[in-house]
Amino acid sequence: MAYESYKTVEDSRTEWMKCIQYEDINGNGRLFGGRLMEWMDEVAGIAATRHCGGYVTTAAIDNLQFKKGAFINEIIVIRAKLTYIGRTSMEVRVDVYVEERETGVRRVINRAYFTEVYVDDKGRPLPLKYGLKPETEVEIEEWKGAQKRLEIRRRRRVEGF
Repeated sequence: MAYESYKTVEDSRTEWMKCIQYEDINGNGRLFGGRLMEWMDEVAGIAATRHCGGYVTTAAIDNLQFKKGAFINEIIVIRAKLTYIGRTSMEVRVDVYVEERETGVRRVINRAYFTEVYVDDKGRPLPLKYGLKPETEVEIEEWKGAQKRLEIRRRRRVEGF
């Protein structure tokens, strides 16, 4: 693929924080999963927008894993970074943490991979202008993992899932 230039993973890394309020919790006193998914989708979209310099839409979410709950007044940290790009789409890894107030220690409560598609103002896919240059061993391994997830998604589409 011919790109105008390349960006790094760090160029689009995004971090967002929020203190959980009453309107964010469910009937069991925990952070409502749908609210967290909304926040994750927004942060993934921002990271993808920072890479492509335009509008994006979410096409898929893989490996959404609720590992632990979060509660009222806890600080949520959502971090997103690009892991892979194709012709029109980008994979964004989104990690969610609860940050301890006293120590700043973060514990993972959720992780997912979002596929974001670069689109025009009518929602039609556009070819990406910028390539992605993985620089570290971790970023290279993320790229390889993304290729595997992409192949699994393609296979599942063929199978009707």
